[in-house]
Amino acid sequence: MTSTHPFTTEALDWRSYVHPVILADATDAQHAAMKTTPSNMKVSDYILTLAHDPQVLAVRTPLYNAVMYGRGGLGRPLRELGALVASVLNRCVFCASTHAARFVQLTGRRDVVEAIFTDGADAKLEPEWQPVFAFAVKLTREPGAVGAHDHERLREAGLSDLQILDLVLSASMFAWANRLMHTLGEAEYPVTTPEGG
Repeated sequence: MTSTHPFTTEALDWRSYVHPVILADATDAQHAAMKTTPSNMKVSDYILTLAHDPQVLAVRTPLYNAVMYGRGGLGRPLRELGALVASVLNRCVFCASTHAARFVQLTGRRDVVEAIFTDGADAKLEPEWQPVFAFAVKLTREPGAVGAHDHERLREAGLSDLQILDLVLSASMFAWANRLMHTLGEAEYPVTTPEGG
């Protein structure tokens, strides 16, 4: 039986329900906040939407970068796994596509991503991924039920307290980020043109 799901590792677009800030009309505070998101591409509609509140945007992006790219602690693949699990369980197609693609880029393990896309919380992964996956599932589904025994299982799997904190931060960040993406706009799949069209 072939399982169908909305998830992909392809880059998606995102359309805001709120009118994004028009870059040419942005205030000095908005421009300053958007500079916390350096990119060689255009400023995304998502960032232009968040720029309506430059004070929040100015702290959101450095926080995101510190959680996902900070040195030491949990390696990038496992941070991406935590973000991916939260995004899939929260049905945030845009965030799931982004973190699935990064996980595959870092690990080459498309099969892990496909298992999560297809089976969700019931995915069975290899021993090196399963404890992190299971913790991220529980944290996303029932954060109030996470306790000392869950941390102990991660320690038994070889994670340090700093690595556990990094996992909590990456999965928790996406409890928030997914809700922003869902309620401020929607993912859009690229329009494909038939061959020869």
